[in-house]
Amino acid sequence: MKRNVAVVIGGGAMGSSIAYHLKGDPNFTGDVVVVERDPTYARASSSLSASSIRQQFSTPLNIHLSRFGIGFLRRAKELLDVDLGLREPGYLFLASPAGQDVLRANNAIQRGEDCAVELLDPAALVARFPWISTEGVALASHGTANEGWFDGPALAQAFRAKARSLGVAYLADEVVGLDGGGVTLKSGSRLAARTIVLAAGPWSGVLAARAGIALPVEPRRRSVFVFDTRQPPGPTPLTIDPSGVWFRPEGRFYIGGSSPAPGNDPAGAPLEVQHAEWEEIVWPALATRVPAFEAAKVVNSWAGYYEYNTFDQNGIVGRHPELENLIFATGFSGHGIQQSPAVGRAVAELIVHGSYRTLDLLPFSYERISQGLPVRELNVV
Repeated sequence: MKRNVAVVIGGGAMGSSIAYHLKGDPNFTGDVVVVERDPTYARASSSLSASSIRQQFSTPLNIHLSRFGIGFLRRAKELLDVDLGLREPGYLFLASPAGQDVLRANNAIQRGEDCAVELLDPAALVARFPWISTEGVALASHGTANEGWFDGPALAQAFRAKARSLGVAYLADEVVGLDGGGVTLKSGSRLAARTIVLAAGPWSGVLAARAGIALPVEPRRRSVFVFDTRQPPGPTPLTIDPSGVWFRPEGRFYIGGSSPAPGNDPAGAPLEVQHAEWEEIVWPALATRVPAFEAAKVVNSWAGYYEYNTFDQNGIVGRHPELENLIFATGFSGHGIQQSPAVGRAVAELIVHGSYRTLDLLPFSYERISQGLPVRELNVV
C-alpha cells in the first residue's frame, strides 16, 4: 500500500497553511512534504504582498473566507506564536456615477452576509473623512469592522515554522513534473505521493501544463510604491479610488499602487517596478483625491506577482476531476494571503475527511472552468 504522503508544491503562505492545518489534524497520520524552490522567499508573492484583508467582495464565498481569516489573524499569537501587527481601519471603496450601481449591488450582497459596511454619499463621506476630495465620486462604501492589514511575510513564516514544529518536512527543490504517482524534482529525484497539492502561486499554471492540465493561472506583475507626505491627512482606511488606484498607511509612510493600464499587463513580465505607473497613474489620482498627497514623494518601491486567474479572478480549490490525487489551491488573484488560513483548513479537511467541513469551497472547484461557468468577482483590487 502506498505510504500516506502529501506533497505540497509551494511553501508560501498558502502552501504552508495547508501543511500546518493538515499535520495539525489529529485524524491525519501520514507525512507532509513541502517543496519550495526559493527557500529565501525573496521573490515569493507572500513576501511581496500588500497584506490586507477585507470582506467587501461581490462573491459570498470570498466574504466567508476572509471572515474566517480575520478571526484567525486575531488569534495569531495563540495559534502561531506571532504578533502580526493586525490593524483594522477598514476599506473605503469610491465609485464614480457610472460605478455606483455596481457598488450598491455589492453592498447589498455584503449586507446580506452580515458585513459591517455602510454607504456614504459625498457629504457623508467628507464628514467622515475630512481629508478627502469628492471630485468625481458619487458614492462610497466603507467597511466599519473586520477589515485592515497585517504583516503578511510574518504570517507566511509563522505558518512555515509551526508546520515544521509539527513534523512537516521542507525541501528546497523545484517540481518539474507531476503525475498520479508523485512529483519529479529538478534535482533528479522523485517523491511518491498519495496526495499532491498544487499551491505554487503564479507558477501553478506552468506546472499544471507539464501534466497536460489546462489551468488559467499566470503571473501578473504589480508595483507597490512607498511614499511620504509633508502633512499626513489623518486616520485613513485602505482607500480604492474610482480609477483603481489604492493607498493605505504603512507605519509612518503610505503605500499605494494600481492595476496596470489596459494592454500593459503581460503574463510573466520581469519582476521590476514600473516607475512610470507612479508618474502617469498613481500620483495623479492620489493628488486629486487627497490634497495632502500633492507633495507625495516616493521613498521606496517593490514589485510582486499576482497568481492571476484569467477565467474569473477567483481561487481554484479542490480535486482535479480525473487526476483525483491532485488538489488545487491557487489562482486567488491577489486575495491569497488573506484567504490562506481558511483555504489551508479547507484543503486539509478535503484530504483527511474527503469533503469540506468548515467552509464549502465547491463553488471554486476546477469543474467550473471546464464547464465554462465563471464565478465573477467584481471587487478585484
